[in-house]
Amino acid sequence: MPESLAFNLNFLHPLAMWALLALSGYAMVLGIKAKKTRTADAETRKTLIKGQFAKRHYLYGSAVLAVMVLGTFGGMAVTYLNNGKLFVGPHLLVGIGMTTMLVLAAALSPLMQQGNLIARKVHVGLNMGVVTLFLWQAVTGMQIVNKIWENRPA
Repeated sequence: MPESLAFNLNFLHPLAMWALLALSGYAMVLGIKAKKTRTADAETRKTLIKGQFAKRHYLYGSAVLAVMVLGTFGGMAVTYLNNGKLFVGPHLLVGIGMTTMLVLAAALSPLMQQGNLIARKVHVGLNMGVVTLFLWQAVTGMQIVNKIWENRPA
């Protein structure tokens, strides 16, 4: 692989993850509006239902899941291609944990569609945990990007 391509691939993962953080925030807003629609009185619900918040939350949540899985494995693949090994540390382990949490949260969708309140609360809890860890990942990820930038070939 040409050296410049390998170096440029280092920045694909961070860019994708920043976009994913924004997308996750939007999916969360849609989820909050979906709950507001679900729990509103009949008159308010008529107005809110037009926004199709639950459907859009489901679609954007699916996109978050897909990008997270691809981003996690893509980041690991680029690291391995560039270094011949993975650096097993907090950033990698937390990223794998976050991906696992998102998969579990998504797996609760059928139960939530049946009205299971416990599944809904676990779904929200897992996703809030993911967003919290994501903010930490953003900091550690930028530290890694900084290190790569400082050690770039002349």
